[in-house]
Amino acid sequence: MRHIISLLMENEAGALSRVAGLFSARGYNIESLSVAPTEDPTLSRMTIVTSGSDAVIEQINKQLNKLVDVAALIDLSEGEHLERELMLVKISAHSGNREELKRISDIFHGHIIDVSKHTCTIELTNTCAMLDSFLDAIDRDLILETVRTGASGIGRGERILKL
Repeated sequence: MRHIISLLMENEAGALSRVAGLFSARGYNIESLSVAPTEDPTLSRMTIVTSGSDAVIEQINKQLNKLVDVAALIDLSEGEHLERELMLVKISAHSGNREELKRISDIFHGHIIDVSKHTCTIELTNTCAMLDSFLDAIDRDLILETVRTGASGIGRGERILKL
C-alpha cells in the first residue's frame, strides 16, 4: 500500500542524507521525496512517498523516529489528508490537435503555460491518481517530456504535524 510520510527534521546539512541512507540500507524504495523549510527556519518538512506492507511501513516509521534529526513524524495515509503533486508535460502539438489538447487540459484543470510552433507545455496540480489519469487521456506518442514534483501532503482539519 502507498503511504505518505511527513516529518519535521532539523534544518541542517546531512539530515536528508541520513534519511535517504536509512531507506537505502534496508532496501526500502522512495517513490518521491520533497524537502523544504517550514515557518520555523530551524526545521524542514520532508514528505516521503513509499509503498509496503503495514509491517514494513511500521518499521520505516520506527527507524525514522530513531534518527536524531527527526523531531516529529506523521503517516498522513492513516487519516484524512490533502495531497497534491505538480506536473509539467510537454506535448507535440500541431494545428490539428491543439484544440483537443486544450479541451483535455481544461477537463483536468490544467494550464497551458508555453506554446511553440511544434509543442505545448501544460501545468497540472492534483493528486497522483488524477495526474496519471491525465496522462492516460493523452496519446502517449505525443508526450515529449514529463516532470513531476512528487506528492506533498497535509492533514485535514485539526490533524497537524507540529512540535
